[in-house]
Amino acid sequence: MKERIERDSMGEVRLPADVYYGAQTQRAVENFPIAQAPLPAKMIQAMGLVKWAAASANEKLGLLGKKLTPEQIEAMKTAALEVADGKMGDQFPVDIYQTGSGTSTNMNVNEVISNRAIEICGGDRFDMKKPIHPNDHVNMGQSTNDIFPTAIHVAGAKLIHESLVPALEACAVAFAQKAEEWKDILKIGRTHLADATPMTLGQEFGSFARQMELAVQDARDAEKALHELPAGGTAVGSGINTHPRFAAETAAFLSEKTGIPFCEAVDHFEANAQRTGVVRAHSLLKAVAVTLMNVANNVRWLGSGPRCGYYEIALPDLQPGSSIMPGKVNPVLCESSIQVAARVIGNDTAIAVCGGAGGQFQLNITMPLMAAVLLESAEIMARCVDVFTRNCVAGLKANREKCEASVEQSLSMVTSLNPYIGYEKAAALAKEAFKTGKTIRELCLEQEVLPPDVLAQALDPMKMTRPLEG
Repeated sequence: MKERIERDSMGEVRLPADVYYGAQTQRAVENFPIAQAPLPAKMIQAMGLVKWAAASANEKLGLLGKKLTPEQIEAMKTAALEVADGKMGDQFPVDIYQTGSGTSTNMNVNEVISNRAIEICGGDRFDMKKPIHPNDHVNMGQSTNDIFPTAIHVAGAKLIHESLVPALEACAVAFAQKAEEWKDILKIGRTHLADATPMTLGQEFGSFARQMELAVQDARDAEKALHELPAGGTAVGSGINTHPRFAAETAAFLSEKTGIPFCEAVDHFEANAQRTGVVRAHSLLKAVAVTLMNVANNVRWLGSGPRCGYYEIALPDLQPGSSIMPGKVNPVLCESSIQVAARVIGNDTAIAVCGGAGGQFQLNITMPLMAAVLLESAEIMARCVDVFTRNCVAGLKANREKCEASVEQSLSMVTSLNPYIGYEKAAALAKEAFKTGKTIRELCLEQEVLPPDVLAQALDPMKMTRPLEG
């Protein structure tokens, strides 16, 4: 492999000849061969977007114009947007488990934008004089300590806003459509996994729809937790070496570009030192994961069978379910969703530890891990919910016959007799029905517990599903 030599403040470094990054990136590659996996692409893209916003702010404030030509400024902004668009993705090799502030990745991005901007201007990107400098120009008015967490907020908010919220909304709509379609299908309710009073399949799926609607609210609140941006605090929150209006201008450019209402942090010392926004956002993603797990598990149980389970709904046949049992089909997307939810719930522990114990005084030193975990959780849930909705929920079929067959057999039908005969006598009827194998209705008719017309009204299962309607 051909190599080139670059210098930084610590001396010479050998690195691949044709890469856009420089000496500081190469040192990080050599220092951190840990996970052998770089930060998520969306984090790098957010870094590019933040660098574009920072350059735009410094240009508007008249700072870059004192050091660079208009052509150079435009080239630097173009290079930053190329990074934001996912170009040159192979130029960001720094491991997740690196310096805890994210400095290695910040400098990786600075070096790539610097060299690419020089190239856009027609210069030699290997020129060590760096007419568009990674620190002096690309990183102007910035510190890793405020810019890296800003990128975490931007990446997380964009992913939740653009992917997770729409996926959850579509899932809620799909469940609501099933609820309407199945509103007249009677079935037995279950509490403690035991027979309870009647309900409709539509009511059950309406509850799933509402759970997903609440998950949408949680996801939106997670996004809101990331709206305040640390940019402008520089090293410790004091804003040393940056313009007083840099923070507000950078947030404004990011808002205009993304359509998300980012704003300057209320307190830059807090915003630099703490990752409260990320902790809050991920805790809400955990709540979404809990909902996803619960709903997927309920759908899985309702579709169990087909001969020896509940089988009140039929799940789409997606793939053979067994390597030894021919014809077996399993609820694979429910199982996939449960695993995704488990991963997100586990990720929340990492976020909590990083937020609580990962920082001292003016800096949190676990930010690369927090970035990776936050983005993983949001992305895998967005993808999972989308697939679950399209390939499972949308294709569910109701088994009306199986649903309705269990209603008359339920001992809990006796509940509606309480107002007529009292709890004790109703309980005795339930025990006798279970012992004899007869239904509640059969016993009541035999024993003439109530006049037939009153009994018919009292044991009307559809009326039991809507008692408040009279």
